[in-house]
Amino acid sequence: MNSPLLLGAVAYDPKVVTIWSGFRSWLRRHDLPLDFVLHAHYERQAEDLVHGRIDAAWHSPLAWLRTRRLARAAGMPVRPLVMRDTDRDLTSVVVVRTDAPIGAVADLKDRAVAVGAVDSPQATLLPLHHLRELGLEPGVDFRVVRHDTGVGLHGDHIGGERDAARALMAGEVAAACMIDANHLLFGQEGTLPPGATRLLTRTAPFDHCVLAAGPSLDPELGERLTALLLSMSAADPEVRHLMDLEGLTRWLPGRESGYGALTAAVDEEGFYDADGRVTATGYRP
Repeated sequence: MNSPLLLGAVAYDPKVVTIWSGFRSWLRRHDLPLDFVLHAHYERQAEDLVHGRIDAAWHSPLAWLRTRRLARAAGMPVRPLVMRDTDRDLTSVVVVRTDAPIGAVADLKDRAVAVGAVDSPQATLLPLHHLRELGLEPGVDFRVVRHDTGVGLHGDHIGGERDAARALMAGEVAAACMIDANHLLFGQEGTLPPGATRLLTRTAPFDHCVLAAGPSLDPELGERLTALLLSMSAADPEVRHLMDLEGLTRWLPGRESGYGALTAAVDEEGFYDADGRVTATGYRP
């Protein structure tokens, strides 16, 4: 019997087991043998992918950037396979309280801004990069208040964003950073009461998660996996349930064009070096 394709996923939530167990069963019924292993954090998963301990990985955007750097340094091939339709062209926002005397980004000077965890692309790295582009240097022109929930999960655990929102409502900070979808979610759940906040600025669009192929993945098997995922239909009740849990309506081909801003943010923060080594100060996943 041929060895199954081994996929890595990060256990940021108990539903990860349900999702990948379901995808595993569906793929096996379509004659693609697949097993999966769970990782505690993305840094180990990126290393395992590049070193051939797993064949593919469901990666955060930050893990994908590190994987590319590690692979380039090792002379190993990696490539994106697929991504969710909901992974493309997302934005993060910087919000303030509706009653705050803040009308422009420049008004954040000498104030405190809440962000998510140190390794969150959507609630920390990208919004801070955006504010730099608008002329404010984090830690110099304004104080950064981090909320390090789920460090190592690259922001998949949204507790840090929720804590940032709570800090804003408690008057502890002048602004809070979060992905646009979570701004809406926090309004629906009451963390941010309706009408209590307003948008100050929004980042440029960026891409999020990607299913990445490592050097150990047989090219033909990778093509079969890609084709099967792209063929998944939400009209199938079993598939629809898994898609709902994973937050997509269809799979799309993976692309690399949506990671430019995050690459710049990683370099500005010194999060990884050019060879993919972790260089962020105090980062311990």
